[in-house]
Amino acid sequence: MKRWVLTAISFAAVIGVSVYAVLSGATSGLSLAIPASAHLLALLAFASEVSARSLKLTWSAKAVGTRLPFMTSVRTSLGGDFGAAITPARAGAEPARFLILAEAGIAATDAMVILYAELFFEMISLAIVVIAIALIFDASSNAFLAMVGVVGGYAAFVLGLGALAVVLASRTVGEEPPGWARRLRLHGKRWDLVQRWFGRVRTVVQAFRTMHRGWALASLTASVAHVAVRFTILPAIVYSTTSAAVPLAPLVVWPLGIIYGAGVVPAPGGGGAVELAFRAALGRVIPPDIFGAALVWWRFYTFYIYIALGALVAGNTALRAVREAQDVEEEFENAVPEPEPPGRSA
Repeated sequence: MKRWVLTAISFAAVIGVSVYAVLSGATSGLSLAIPASAHLLALLAFASEVSARSLKLTWSAKAVGTRLPFMTSVRTSLGGDFGAAITPARAGAEPARFLILAEAGIAATDAMVILYAELFFEMISLAIVVIAIALIFDASSNAFLAMVGVVGGYAAFVLGLGALAVVLASRTVGEEPPGWARRLRLHGKRWDLVQRWFGRVRTVVQAFRTMHRGWALASLTASVAHVAVRFTILPAIVYSTTSAAVPLAPLVVWPLGIIYGAGVVPAPGGGGAVELAFRAALGRVIPPDIFGAALVWWRFYTFYIYIALGALVAGNTALRAVREAQDVEEEFENAVPEPEPPGRSA
């Protein structure tokens, strides 16, 4: 119950901050209307992004010897977006995607490999896109620092997760918990849960090492495409709406940092942080007469449309995945460790 109250409060904050950001920069005759061509281009970019990301999942599945239909990949991508939007720090994304894949008949191990491959290829894609942007554009130092900081943080998380998995996979886990586990009270039912988790991690690491390189490269290519096309939406909206001379670099660079930086915001939906960051970074770049429209429609085509379609195609599954993930956490927390055998220290 507390989770949904937090979600409702966070989205109320998102709406409130959006209204503030629009009205505070409003000029006389404020209008949120944009040309049909801007909507068409933004929709095309959105469809291309979802298609490329879905191809990444399908080709990642091929890389591990599994068949994943394209439409199932679309449902998985959008369902994960919905799960991410309603949970703090996007924590519901992977549980939602995992459950959708499981219901599609994908083995648990293959699903975990596919999902980690997505994170891994996303990290490489971000690095490639950042390098390309750095070579093409002459943006402000603050913009590039924000961009590099986001990519560096994301890379550290993904590589750290992979390194931890490799270390854990190399360990042999017996029926009896070792000393370090007992010191952490990981014995009894808790140790049973840890054993199952260790087994899955070991299998995932082995499967990742033996991925088909050709399909993995294809998946990486699709990942680069989906990351790159996401940053065409704001320029498409701005340049279709105004004839004023607006520099391109900030319209490309800042959205990268804002979109990926929003993943570390604890509140669901960003809690208004995205809107405030957009206003702070681009308030003096985008002309005042179209700033409100640019913010609202950029946010729609990079966030709200994913929530709407995700809820439509996989909303029930994503909600169930979030609840199941919460149940697993509670099961682990509430699992009462069995008493230690005599002679052993807790």
